[in-house]
Amino acid sequence: MCETFSVRTVKGAPKPPVKWAGGKGQLIFQFGPLFPQKEYDLYIEPFVGGGAVFFHLLPRRAVLIDSNDELINFYLVVRDNLEALLQDLKKHENTAEYYYRIRALDPGHLTSVERASRFLYLNKTGYNGLWRVNSQGKHNVPFGRYKNPKIVDEPNLRLVSEALKRAEIICDDFSRVLDCTEPGAFVYLDPPYHPLSETAKFTSYTPEAFGQDDQQRLAEVFRELDRKGCLVMLSNSDTPFIRELYKGYDVQVVYAKRAVNCRADKRGPVSELVIRNYR
Repeated sequence: MCETFSVRTVKGAPKPPVKWAGGKGQLIFQFGPLFPQKEYDLYIEPFVGGGAVFFHLLPRRAVLIDSNDELINFYLVVRDNLEALLQDLKKHENTAEYYYRIRALDPGHLTSVERASRFLYLNKTGYNGLWRVNSQGKHNVPFGRYKNPKIVDEPNLRLVSEALKRAEIICDDFSRVLDCTEPGAFVYLDPPYHPLSETAKFTSYTPEAFGQDDQQRLAEVFRELDRKGCLVMLSNSDTPFIRELYKGYDVQVVYAKRAVNCRADKRGPVSELVIRNYR
């Protein structure tokens, strides 16, 4: 396993600073034996999302990529301008009227700090911790009506900021990983999952849905990373389509409780696949 930051041993490990649908926090203990057991000098995560794996591993050198520009702006501000963000976060109110007023703001007219503050506020107070946008790219999650949401966790944000200082942070398509990697790097891929059924789709983190063609393109990137000599690990849903895409690679099954489904009786443990090019 690669070396870790001193913040992990001295101050404790940071927790993911945002809620994210499909986040891997609950699976970390199942992932432990599946991570590379050999040393690697570079960690790359092309769908960083909430960053549960990154904040668990705390690699000394990392590249974090995501196509969600609001998320990437947030991470950049936390890394480079935390004090201004902490100051701006103090203005927020936990009321429905205020929430919808902030949600209606055009992030393109805000400073990077104001955008990051809005993003974190909406993430912490919106329904079920979702970040979802419509086809116009507008955030459309309703108010969550939480009694006392923890909008500002300053101690954790400081740990997150320190961890991110060792990472290059990029807003781009996942294929950008091919330009950032090197032989021996560990690449963890956590894309929007292939739906278990036609009614189970949730891919709206960005205006562009992640469809079957994208899954096939991702499988090609996986194979190219394999040819480049990288250690590659990928999470996805347990479907015949995904099993066929990665036929010939090591396939392990893990179990996660997913709460995105609107029906409570459909939120039990679900089998997911972890696909690796190493054993």
